[in-house]
Formats: sequence, C-alpha cells, structure tokens
Amino acid sequence: MLSISVQAQEAAAPAAAAEPAAETAAAPAAVPAVVAAPAVAIAAPAPGLTLPSYTEVILTPDAEANSKKLREGHTIPMHTVFDVMHNGVVVIPKGTRGMGTVTWRTGKGAFGKSAKMEITFNELTLPNGHRLPLAGMHRQEGQGNTGAAVGAAIAVGVFGAFVTGKSAIIPNGQHLMARTNEPLAYSIPAGAVIVPTAQLAPAAGVAVITPAAVAAPAAAAAPATEAAPAAEPAATTPTGG
Repeated sequence: MLSISVQAQEAAAPAAAAEPAAETAAAPAAVPAVVAAPAVAIAAPAPGLTLPSYTEVILTPDAEANSKKLREGHTIPMHTVFDVMHNGVVVIPKGTRGMGTVTWRTGKGAFGKSAKMEITFNELTLPNGHRLPLAGMHRQEGQGNTGAAVGAAIAVGVFGAFVTGKSAIIPNGQHLMARTNEPLAYSIPAGAVIVPTAQLAPAAGVAVITPAAVAAPAAAAAPATEAAPAAEPAATTPTGG
C-alpha cells in the first residue's frame, strides 16, 4: 500500500508542475495589448482646408518697372502687399515672392504717343518653397503729351512731330491685382479655432460666438449663487408678540 501511494504522488507531481508552465505560456498573449497602448495617445492630424482658385492677390514690383528699360520677355520680381487669409488663417503671408513677365510693349512715339506695357503674372513662391501659379495681367500706359503735340503742330507745323509721349512706369508700391490659378491646400494648427470666411465680416447686429464668449455667462452667474446665503438671517428674525 505504501508503494502505491508513493507512485500516485509521483504521478501527480508532473501534472502539478505543468500548470505553471501553461500559465507561463499563456502570458505572452497579453504583451501585444501593452505594446499597442501608446498608439492610442497619438494626436489626430490637424484638419486641412483648401484656398480656392481665383483668390485675389495684390502684388507690387520690388523696384520701378520702366518701359524704357524693359523689353518683351523680361521678368519683373514682385511681392505680395497684404496677407491672404482664409477661415481666419494666413495662407499666403505678406511679402511672399512673386514674378511677372513683360508680354507686350510699345515705345513712346511722335505727336505725344505714350508707351504701353503689359505684365503677365506668373507665380508665387510660398515660404515652404511651393510654387503657386497665378492668372491675370496688368497693362500700364505712360502719361501722354497728346495735347502738347497738337498745340505744337498748330503753332509750328511739322515741329509737333518732335513732341513725344512718356514711358510706361509701374512704381514700387502700386497695387496690381492677380488671381491664384489653382487651389492651394493648407493645414490648420492643432487646437486653433476655425472661423468661417463668411463670418470674418459679420453684418451689423450679428454676433459671432467664440469659446471666450460662451464661458462669460457662467462666470457672471457665480456671484448671484454666492450671495444667496446672505438673505437667510433676515428670513429667520423673530417678530414681536
């Protein structure tokens, strides 16, 4: 009987030893859940929007553009005069580099004929290096001397032919209107409040609700709640018999 008990105990020992091994083998199954946890903490990407094509851009030449010095095919460096905004975000900042090309030109002539020059807008180079094509052109005409030429022709005949017009000049600071020629995608910084473009200039009497304005009524209601206990002693004052 003693030998039978010893054999039974020896047979049960491997089975008991196998239980921790099974638990140890099952433990790695929980590891992937621990590794995947940090992925939940990754912030969502900032929302993206698009500046529509044909958006107005105001440019000016970096230096005076004069038809006396320029010919067809010459390029004219430019820059934006104002920020271009969309949904309350500056998409094209003031001072962004641009380029235009002289695509047509006539020199000044006799009898007060002024020079003419046509500039075609090419592109903008954004701060991140992206090149945004532009559409549109600007024609500049010199101030003519037609009146003086007619007066000289009447007074001295053929000598009126020596009265010439003026060159076409675009000074630095003159506003030239171009348009974007394709949509431009841009990102909104995380946590920024997007203000729809239609609400940037609301009509009179229309309030634009912002997070700061929403919190104001809650702050105003707090003093009224705190003042309520002060009225209790007056209600419990005994009256004379």
